[in-house]
Amino acid sequence: MKLLYLLINSNIYISLAAVLLTITTQIQLKLQPHLHPYLFLIFFATLFEYNLHRLITILTSKESLNTPKHQWVKNNLKLFYFIVFLSVTGFLFTVILARKIVLFTLAPIAILTLFYSTPISIDTKKLFRFREIPYLKIFLIAMVWSASTILLPVLHNGGNLNIGHLTVMLIERFLFIFAITIPFDIRDMSEDNKHDLKTIPLLLGKNKSISIATLAMILFWLITTVHYFITSQLYLILAFTASAAITIAIIRLEKFQKSSIYHYGILDGTMTLQGILVLISYAIDASINQ
Repeated sequence: MKLLYLLINSNIYISLAAVLLTITTQIQLKLQPHLHPYLFLIFFATLFEYNLHRLITILTSKESLNTPKHQWVKNNLKLFYFIVFLSVTGFLFTVILARKIVLFTLAPIAILTLFYSTPISIDTKKLFRFREIPYLKIFLIAMVWSASTILLPVLHNGGNLNIGHLTVMLIERFLFIFAITIPFDIRDMSEDNKHDLKTIPLLLGKNKSISIATLAMILFWLITTVHYFITSQLYLILAFTASAAITIAIIRLEKFQKSSIYHYGILDGTMTLQGILVLISYAIDASINQ
């Protein structure tokens, strides 16, 4: 359990989830899943962004270290700074090795991600970030995750993909990330209200927000079922059906919500679970068709 908490609090856990979602994309593209250098770029970029967001929060608001959300950082400050250093070093190294087309394509995503955490205007009263634009936060998160975990395998494959299939893949990933992000906004309702941030849960309430998350996951399931029936990847239908059903249960059932690791462990873990389910279904299908 200590190892799990370390992985979660260091953001290694969610960085591995990003890698697994990218491997899922490889399989969706009918590629053989493999450990390509761009997976290291995804890993370190995610690790860098999430720790940068936390670092900026701490530097601009010293009192945040005393909140439960940042308790681990306060108790492990040297380790946290080492992980920040590791993430920056790894990110810069993988960027140097990356192809130019990858960097040009991902540059807009990187800029959006950076400004999500970093203040873009400073006055005597407050710091302003993209995440403070009314209702934008959840859509920005879903868009960035969808583009970053799908476009890299597509670019490496020479961009040889029907634009219709690519669009559908982006919609599928967007709906999934959107659904699992809503509970985070529900958790932050009190804090967001205090800072006058506009979010879907504050507009519609907790129950309606959970219903929207459920609807998004059902749409994800419906679209993937039709999509991968058309592409004759029936094994993906089984994996995504299981992923959607389990994720809906996690979003809706209170017994999951009571867990101390509900958000950063269980909800974030649904991305890892989806990747594992896809890998298992792919392996079973490959062994049957040998």
